[in-house]
Amino acid sequence: MKKITSLLFLFLSIYSNAQIKGIISDENGNPLPFVTVFEENTYNGTTSNEQGKYELKIRKTGSYILIFKFLGYQTKRETVNIKEFPFLLNITLSEENFTLNEVIINKKNNPAIAIIKSAIAAKKENSEKTARYTADFYSRGLFKIKDLPKKIMGMKVDIGDNMASNLDSTGSGILYLSETVSKIAFEKPNNLKEKVVASKISGNNKGYSYNTAKSSTYDFYNNALEFGISMISPIADNAFNYYKYKLEGTFFENNQQINKIKVIPKRDIEPVFEGYIYIVDDSFAIYAIDLDIKGYRMKNEFTEAMTLKQNFSYNSKNKIWSKNSQSLAFNAGAFGIKFSGKFNYVYTNYEFPLSFEKKNFGNEILSFETNANKKEDAFWNTIRPIPLTIEESNDYIKKDSLQTIRKSQKYMDSIDAKNNKFKFMDLIMGYDYKNTFKKHSFKYNGLLDLSSLSFNTVQGYSLNSGFAFKNWDEEKGKNTSISTTINYGFSEDRLRVIGEYRHQFNNQNYAVLSVAGGTKVNQFNSSEPISNLINSISTLFFRNNFMKLYNKEFLQITYSQDIANGLNLNGKLEYSQRKPLFNTTDYSYFKRNELFSSNNPLNPTDFINAGFDQHHLTKFTLNAKINFGNKYISRPDGKFNIRNNKYPTLYLGYEKAFAGSEKKYELDHLSTRLFYDVTIGNKGNFAMNLKAGKFFNAENISFVDYKHFNGNQTHIGGTARYLNVFNLLPHYSNSTNDSYFEAHMEHSDKGYIMNKIPLLNKLKSTMALGFHTLSIPNSKPYSEVSIGLDNLGFGKFKLFRVDYVRSYQNGYKGDGVVFGLKVLNVLE
Repeated sequence: MKKITSLLFLFLSIYSNAQIKGIISDENGNPLPFVTVFEENTYNGTTSNEQGKYELKIRKTGSYILIFKFLGYQTKRETVNIKEFPFLLNITLSEENFTLNEVIINKKNNPAIAIIKSAIAAKKENSEKTARYTADFYSRGLFKIKDLPKKIMGMKVDIGDNMASNLDSTGSGILYLSETVSKIAFEKPNNLKEKVVASKISGNNKGYSYNTAKSSTYDFYNNALEFGISMISPIADNAFNYYKYKLEGTFFENNQQINKIKVIPKRDIEPVFEGYIYIVDDSFAIYAIDLDIKGYRMKNEFTEAMTLKQNFSYNSKNKIWSKNSQSLAFNAGAFGIKFSGKFNYVYTNYEFPLSFEKKNFGNEILSFETNANKKEDAFWNTIRPIPLTIEESNDYIKKDSLQTIRKSQKYMDSIDAKNNKFKFMDLIMGYDYKNTFKKHSFKYNGLLDLSSLSFNTVQGYSLNSGFAFKNWDEEKGKNTSISTTINYGFSEDRLRVIGEYRHQFNNQNYAVLSVAGGTKVNQFNSSEPISNLINSISTLFFRNNFMKLYNKEFLQITYSQDIANGLNLNGKLEYSQRKPLFNTTDYSYFKRNELFSSNNPLNPTDFINAGFDQHHLTKFTLNAKINFGNKYISRPDGKFNIRNNKYPTLYLGYEKAFAGSEKKYELDHLSTRLFYDVTIGNKGNFAMNLKAGKFFNAENISFVDYKHFNGNQTHIGGTARYLNVFNLLPHYSNSTNDSYFEAHMEHSDKGYIMNKIPLLNKLKSTMALGFHTLSIPNSKPYSEVSIGLDNLGFGKFKLFRVDYVRSYQNGYKGDGVVFGLKVLNVLE
């Protein structure tokens, strides 16, 4: 009975709050989706949903002129005289009768070229008209899955009971549905201030939608639009380098001629759109956008295609064409799984101020009103500009009703009981126990995880396992974990254990306290540039011994916190005792007649001395991270920082070593780092990582505390970009206890050059250019230059990279090829 009452209330609420409503269809009675509806010469508008239904909010009775616009159909002006609400108005639209004078279209006489040239020339003037505005913003996001297979590559697909219950017997259904209502202020090029009034996620009354104006601003008056890569606008300054155009027809609206122009890419794999752009004659403003984006053109192989549509309305009072609606739809997939999504946006109640106050825009670009996610259905039915489809309404009803059940202890315990069931193989593969209602979990890491078993010459085969307990509170942003890591070296026959306590206090300033201690093997280079996986392969298969280790017994306490916008401080106090280690095994799969190098990083042929003497030391480290111009999003469940791409990130560090077993081990060390990552239009991405430092009172410190630089002798790259490594530098060859400077620079053309090279463009790859240099006292600078191909692979999986590298130190030193395996980031 309660369910029936709720459904009845919902129906009556929808009906009573609708003002002007109806169905928009074509002449054959087929519903037309995404039809723009607005009151003439106002910024009060909406669009129809996928079933052709629309609702336009008009508060007062009287006479109105309504405009109905849909690309490919004649715009309809309808005069209505409303005496009472709701007012029912069904509309039928007829296909547009395009006209085109008989003109011979050729390279010398193509009317589309003249129109596009005029649009480019008028771009600045038209863009300036909407350079500053305030508006009401509405968005709706829908994410669906289709044909979810039972198994992928022989493995059972498990997406969780909550998600599975949303799918039908064919493995299809809505995974995500959300809505946002906000008020926005915008000033070009990128000043944005958004206040979310209401946020709704189907089946989650504590969630906050990510459908915001920030993530949906696509301005074709700009030369490029960001879709993970800079896509070239059809009216960019250099558009004729990328597109051909064809005038497909013209029609008139409000005595203004609209030109429908087909946008045709010159080269298939460039970052270009294809479809149609509609240009108003005389003013040459954008009337509408209907463009497709192929996934491979934006270097996103998993996305098949995206379709972006925009509609603009004209206000004869201020003579401004402003965007009133936008939709973005996509299809994606992999392993037989098909995804689709659609996001609809409506802009209403525009105002165009001549200027904003200086303090109008700050570093906070998005915030939420109190209880924005607690709005009742009656509120949404009043304010929602696009009616829900039957599928969307059913999804809200189903998930919202199930939400109470899913949040009950009985339900959570039943799901946990199923997932927590212990199996014999869990002793080897690992085991997870979770109590969702009480918000705590327990984990056993197992013995056969990819990261658990490795090989090195000090320990032989090394096995890692461990346990972890965690509890959390999402609303307050708190979480606490207690964990232990157990390591056993078989050849060394030694057990090592580390324990750690970690507590995060909140999601606002991200204050984190951790205490850890125990015994472990450490690389001399604390950055640990050699991964366990790569070292195991290099040692067992090629008999290389690049990883140099020592034993560390330690106790440390660490605290970090954002103390101001864009400023994070991290402090650590550590006592450690360092002991030398030696090779204990000579085992490998191949080349068994050759000797391993020793574990002495200073002398690979010295098997007696370790490179340092046993000692103990206390260290205090203070590090600061500064994101200049840092932007952030304020949500009730946390603060989310967004790096401002116009500025670099600066790191400052101070290290003080004291209370050593001998005075000579004590030191002072100042360091700094500057990281800058910038997109250069459609020409690619440039990044640099500059480091410098200076030791004081450190003439006789242990080699452990030297500054070590990240070399690579394996010819395998394990990161997406090489901005923290010298690709051919031998490990520990340039370590220093004095001053140092290193620079890493890399430019990825994102296809700007590669897309234009015949045959090579078939790879759909990107070119990477690199430069690295290192300078220390009493030594010639070491430098590397490289050129490579990135984004290599098969089908949708672009996981490989190949670079040719040349190194120099007092002249040419050597060259080599580095094979990049980005998949290693996941496996480690």
